[in-house]
Amino acid sequence: MKQSIEQIKQYFQDHPLLTDDKLAELANDERKGVQTLLSRYNKEQAKKQALVDRFERMSEFEKIAWSKGAQAVAGIDEVGRGPLAGPVVAAAVILPPAGQFLGLNDSKQVPEAQREALFQAISEQAIAIGIGIISPQCIDEVNIYEASKLAMMEAIEHLSTPADYLLIDAMTLPINLPQEKLIKGDARSNSIAAASIIAKVTRDRMMKQYAIEYPGYDFEHNAGYGTAKHLAGLKANGITPIHRKSFAPVKNYC
Repeated sequence: MKQSIEQIKQYFQDHPLLTDDKLAELANDERKGVQTLLSRYNKEQAKKQALVDRFERMSEFEKIAWSKGAQAVAGIDEVGRGPLAGPVVAAAVILPPAGQFLGLNDSKQVPEAQREALFQAISEQAIAIGIGIISPQCIDEVNIYEASKLAMMEAIEHLSTPADYLLIDAMTLPINLPQEKLIKGDARSNSIAAASIIAKVTRDRMMKQYAIEYPGYDFEHNAGYGTAKHLAGLKANGITPIHRKSFAPVKNYC
């Protein structure tokens, strides 16, 4: 006796990965409901495989470093160069060679809920994570490019396990360690993408706290970027201690 459509639907829910025999059995079931469920399953499996394939492609630079004898390959990235307010935040992340973090990408391309899930997974499984935070005052003093370097250097210094090889997003650092500068590295290297996720979630959480301290600028939604609500807040309320006074149009309100 054939299973009902509801029973088969429950079977899919209880068995995330079906055997070849079960797939063949379902493929021979001509009922439209079964074929719809099977089609949905096949699409989900194809999507998961695409994520696995992408993760493998983005492991290329780490594998090369490991093959050269590196033991602790750190990906480095920063977020917050463009905002009018708030710090620039960098992260250094050493991922375990056997780990698999599906969905890693440039943090700006990852939906917030998925970023949070990846942040949790990386925080729990990474060999080491370092964070660097450079204040708006320092950004005004040294410029945003140099401040980004300082944040990255600080992140490396805060690693509990010292790095012996660096993969850096679009930057070369004045540090005596083997390093590789990767343009668009957060979309090419898992370690850099992981650093991008850690840095962005860290900074976004900081800006949500600042939104409570400095209401009226919509920091909880714009993370300090120059949106219409942020600019309206500047016009109505002036600058706060976390605004970058060297940035236009903030300097017009100083």
